[in-house]
Amino acid sequence: MNILIDTLDSILKSRIGDIGFYTNFRNGILFEQLMNDVNVKREDKPLKAILLFYKNPKDVLKSKESIDKAIEDIIWFYSCGKVEHISDNQKKNKAKNKTSNIYDYNYDDGYIYSAFLQQYGIDLQEIEYLHWWKFKAMFNSLNSDTKIVEIMGYRSIDLGTIKDKKEKTRLKKLKDIYRLPDMRTEEQKERDFGSALW
Repeated sequence: MNILIDTLDSILKSRIGDIGFYTNFRNGILFEQLMNDVNVKREDKPLKAILLFYKNPKDVLKSKESIDKAIEDIIWFYSCGKVEHISDNQKKNKAKNKTSNIYDYNYDDGYIYSAFLQQYGIDLQEIEYLHWWKFKAMFNSLNSDTKIVEIMGYRSIDLGTIKDKKEKTRLKKLKDIYRLPDMRTEEQKERDFGSALW
């Protein structure tokens, strides 16, 4: 499977079949927002994800097996066919590292919109359809002269690696200016704080 050789339709069909499946970039964004939404119960997310991607959700809600397969297919699609297999230790480290998020489609919508317009001439408001995989390939390839890439750079920088005090102070200030809001509930914050102590 290679988007340079295979058509996106044929890749999707080989994995999911002929069942109706929404592939627009807006569905991918909505899925990521759903997964990050602390106000939606974890147990409600699979059904909401199925309703988001499947044109005829009744077809996949027939049995536990078809639901499980649908969720696997959604994750595969969201990952652009490149689902990571990570160890339990890596999962724990990812869960502990709350700074790993360097963008947010809600918070950074204007920056992302303008970056696509600046670099690709694509007006994301006016474009009716753009395949999620194409959108992600373009998003991951945005140039460093776009504001969103500059901001993600500030958010991702490890201040502990900066030796020069003036530069460290400058970068800390920029990191603070562009910090994403903490969307965790109070209960999640307390749990994370408690787990950090043990």
